[in-house]
Amino acid sequence: MKHIIVLLIALLSVGKANAQYNVDRLVTSGEVALHYEDYVLSIQYFNKALALKPYLWLPWYYRSVAKFYLDDFVGAENDASKAIDLNPYIEQIFDLRGISRIRQDKFDDAIRDYTKAISLNSTLSSFWLNRAICRMKANDYDQALLDADTIIKRWSDVAPAYSLKAEIYLNKKDTAQADVWLSKSLDVDPYNADAWQTRAYITLNRKQWREADSCLSKVIHFKPKMVNSYVNRALVRINTNNLRGAMADYDMAIDLDPNNFLAHYNRGLLRVQLGDDNRAIEDFDFVIRMEPQNFMAIYNRALLHDKIGNLKQAIRDYSTVIDQFPNFWSGLNQRAYCYRRLGMNGKAELDEFRIFKAQMDKRVSGQRRWSRSKLKEMRKRSEINLDKYNDIVVEDQPQIEHEYNSQYRGAIQNRNVEMALLPMYQLSYFEASNGVHGYQAFDSELDIFNSKQNPIRKLSLTCNYQHEKLDGVQSKQIFQLIDVLSAGISEEKDKDVRASLLLQRAVAYADAQNFADAIADLDDYLAIDTTSTIGRWERGVCQTMLNSFDASKGQNVNLKVAQAEGDFAEAIKMSPRNAYLYFNRGNLFASQKNYERAIADYTHSIELDPRLAEAYFNRAIVYGETGRVEQAQKDLSKAGELGLYNAYSLSKQLSKGK
Repeated sequence: MKHIIVLLIALLSVGKANAQYNVDRLVTSGEVALHYEDYVLSIQYFNKALALKPYLWLPWYYRSVAKFYLDDFVGAENDASKAIDLNPYIEQIFDLRGISRIRQDKFDDAIRDYTKAISLNSTLSSFWLNRAICRMKANDYDQALLDADTIIKRWSDVAPAYSLKAEIYLNKKDTAQADVWLSKSLDVDPYNADAWQTRAYITLNRKQWREADSCLSKVIHFKPKMVNSYVNRALVRINTNNLRGAMADYDMAIDLDPNNFLAHYNRGLLRVQLGDDNRAIEDFDFVIRMEPQNFMAIYNRALLHDKIGNLKQAIRDYSTVIDQFPNFWSGLNQRAYCYRRLGMNGKAELDEFRIFKAQMDKRVSGQRRWSRSKLKEMRKRSEINLDKYNDIVVEDQPQIEHEYNSQYRGAIQNRNVEMALLPMYQLSYFEASNGVHGYQAFDSELDIFNSKQNPIRKLSLTCNYQHEKLDGVQSKQIFQLIDVLSAGISEEKDKDVRASLLLQRAVAYADAQNFADAIADLDDYLAIDTTSTIGRWERGVCQTMLNSFDASKGQNVNLKVAQAEGDFAEAIKMSPRNAYLYFNRGNLFASQKNYERAIADYTHSIELDPRLAEAYFNRAIVYGETGRVEQAQKDLSKAGELGLYNAYSLSKQLSKGK
């Protein structure tokens, strides 16, 4: 009986150890997926971990991070709250919940989060700065000034603290003090975009158009994705008669934010001024879809339809405005004129009689038409005055876009990554669109494997530089495929069939960003099939991907880098005519800043396959890193010629850098 009890205890302890191991593996795999910005997939891993152990704070925290980067700020806040309930002593979680609440304009709640974060770690100026900004947003100017003073006293080189004080004084209508603190901010950091932005608003209020243009141009140079800067500079350029420049700014604002109200409305007015009536109607159509009760936009559209002869549409819009404003005499007069031209004299007479009854009010036909001078007049967005139907619209209050100092700054996918190397070619169950038309990656050994081994799903060769991540359905498919392959591996006795299943599962693990298990399967596969090129190829890729994650955690990966290099070297020895292997090893060398060896491998890859656009592109990146701009430009030109069209924009960047 004692032996049985001991055996049962041992089995239970082993079961608990395996469960713990599985949860740890799930969390680690999810973290790797986070590292590679595969947020939907990472959430799947954390869901599995939480289903097994919902009392662990770490998967709640990581799932919150993933949701934040997917712009699910409500979900991020909820998961961060759960993590805090389980472990209230980690300041980063309060930072994450605070920035999630800021994105929802919950400034009071964010203040409480940053107050707690400061109590846990008062040495991070970012916590103080974010709390100060939130207090300003909540109109608690005195406390915000105290926080800014604390930052300046403890961290005198934090320029945003000075510009924050300037903005607070600007909100308090004290432009003299705002100017003083802006000057101090720019003394500390002349590249501080927030300071230039605040100075731009001061010059805008003073109608100092030339100086405002200069300030906003600096803001755009330092932060080229801030939409309000383009909208405001367009306003400035209208007032300096630079209509072409204003149009370009509105176009850029809409490219960055397709739903921007001010950009669409004001671009519509500007297009009218330039005689582009049909496209002006498109802008007002968009505004009205956003705000169906925007009667100023509806009246503008009515006038445009009237002007180009769309009389029925014009009557419809005039009627909408008149129903809301029955004494809008100009609208009645315009509608009557449309009725006359359509031969609907009875309805025209009714409108004219209403005007006559009002004893021909002085306002009849009194609206000023579009003109250069009229275009420079402005109204607040909330102001409803049909006499100002064709005034440029501005925000009721100046909107300064703040970049909160947090490790969670916003969607990672929005970062500027144009100078990054294109990734390695690897095996996958999903064909990624690389944008190169007329080019199909092909490897003879992989083709033989697909035809002879008859895998459950066909394997493909991909270079996924469009960063197409697995969606929820694809993630579920991969997990199901792993389960099916695992069952087959555990039951299969035939060594060769088992090897085929191991390779298939390794690729599935790699697609699921579980590189540790993929490498384990590839080790077993290569122990059976020692002559497989694609096995060493895939193991080299997986090891490189895992190394990148481990290095981000501060681990020494030199030995593992050597292992990946060894796999590529062995694969090249077995298949010396394979251009993709040289390309992949070139990436490995480039990531280690071993640029000359990287260039040599990319060059060999191009010699083997002159149509491999990615090799030209990556060699251009390395040439650029080593200052050989002319060679880089030639390679980018060739990459663009072969179909990698983003090479042209990178070429322009290099030209500016030169």
